[in-house]
Amino acid sequence: MTYVIAQPCVDVLDRSCVEECPVDCIYEGKRMLYIHPDECVDCGACEPACPVEAIFYEDDLPDEWAEYYDVNVSFFDKLGSPGGAAKTGPTGYDHPFVEALPPQNQD
Repeated sequence: MTYVIAQPCVDVLDRSCVEECPVDCIYEGKRMLYIHPDECVDCGACEPACPVEAIFYEDDLPDEWAEYYDVNVSFFDKLGSPGGAAKTGPTGYDHPFVEALPPQNQD
């Protein structure tokens, strides 16, 4: 099991969750952040740190955002498992599903 970042993160990229992650498994795409499913230790520190409530435990992911489980997992098909987001830095790309989304409303 793992935590998943969903739609509310798109075009926000707050990074508060990154600061709380003790294993450095939250990677930065162009429009959103992604949790590496193999590097996440399920501690849950990221979830309360998210100001837009975009992070969910896999089993608690709302049905409306169910596709974000696969989005988070397959984002790493290209990147692999580099073993730390800080040394990797921003990737400069997103999962095709996220790339195709229209700009998200900024309240």
